[in-house]
Amino acid sequence: MNKILFIQTAFLGDVILATAAIAEAKRIFPNASIDVLVKKGNESLLQNNPSIHNIYIFNKSNKKLSEIFRLTNIFRANRYDIVFNFHRFGSSGIITLLSGAKKKYGFKKNPFSWSYTKKFEHNIGNGQHEVERNLQLLQEFGAATTAQPELYPSQENYEKVKPYKTQTYYCIAPASVWFTKQLPEHKWIELIQILGTKHCIYLLGAPNDVELCERLQINSKQNNIINLAGKLSLLESAALMKDAKRNYVNDSGPLHIASAMNAPVTAFFCSTITDFGFGPLSNDKQVLEVKNLDCRPCGLHGYKACPLGHFKCGEINLLSVKK
Repeated sequence: MNKILFIQTAFLGDVILATAAIAEAKRIFPNASIDVLVKKGNESLLQNNPSIHNIYIFNKSNKKLSEIFRLTNIFRANRYDIVFNFHRFGSSGIITLLSGAKKKYGFKKNPFSWSYTKKFEHNIGNGQHEVERNLQLLQEFGAATTAQPELYPSQENYEKVKPYKTQTYYCIAPASVWFTKQLPEHKWIELIQILGTKHCIYLLGAPNDVELCERLQINSKQNNIINLAGKLSLLESAALMKDAKRNYVNDSGPLHIASAMNAPVTAFFCSTITDFGFGPLSNDKQVLEVKNLDCRPCGLHGYKACPLGHFKCGEINLLSVKK
C-alpha cells in the first residue's frame, strides 16, 4: 500500500476522531504516503501530524460541484491505492466514486456506497465508539479495534499559551453549535462557584462565543476568570487544555480535543448520550447527565431549542463533579 486517502468532511470532532485510524494506517503501512480531505475550517487540526503527507480542503460553500470536480481531478492524478471514506453523505461518496482509487472503503449509509469495494455498517446507539466504527475499515490490514485520537500542537502553539500556565488552572468550554447539547448558563455559573477562587479558570471558545463567556465571567462574580474565547486557535486551545487540572466541556468539539490530548475531562451530556459513540476517551474522564428522562435522547445532533420546551436534560446535578 503506497498511497492512501482518508476522507472526513464532517464536523471538527469527526476529524479529530478520524486521526486514530490515520495513525493506525501509518503504523501498518509506515512507508505509505497518507493524504486527508477535510472541510474548510478543519484543516488546522491536522497541522504537524507526522502521519499525514498532504491535507486537501473541500470548500463546500464555493460552488460545491466545481469543488468536487477540482478535487477528483487531483485525486485521479495521485493514483491512490485505497480511499477510506468515513463521511456518510453524498458529496464525499461522489468524490470517492470519482477518485480513481484502486479500492474504495466506506460506510453503507453513504448513498454512493454501491460503488465501494467494501462497505461497512455504521450503527449508532449500541455503545460502539466512533473511533471503533472507523477502525472497522482497516481491520483486514491488522488495525487495532480501538486507538487514541491525536493532535499535534506546535512549539509555537505551546509558547503562545505558556504565560497562562504559570499557576494551576481549569478550562471551561461552555458553548455548542446546538442549544440542547449545551449546559445552561446558570449551570456553568454553578460549576464556576463549585470550582471556587483558589485556581484560575479559563473560558475557551470561538469568536462567536465571546458574549456567552463574558456573561459567565460577569455573572459568576469571581475575579479568577479569564475569557480567552476567540483568542486562541484550535491547536493553541489543545495545548492549554493538555495541562489543565481539569477541562469541562459539552458533547461538542472541545470534548474531542481533550480526548486527543489525553487531558482530564468532565463532559456534560444533555440531550445526547454516550451510547451514540462520541464520549470522552481520556484516561481521566467523567460523564455527567440526567438519567431516566423519557424524552432523552431527543436526537443525534441536538436542537436549537428543547422540543418539549422544558430542557430538563440540562439540569445536571453538579455535586459529584470532579475538581
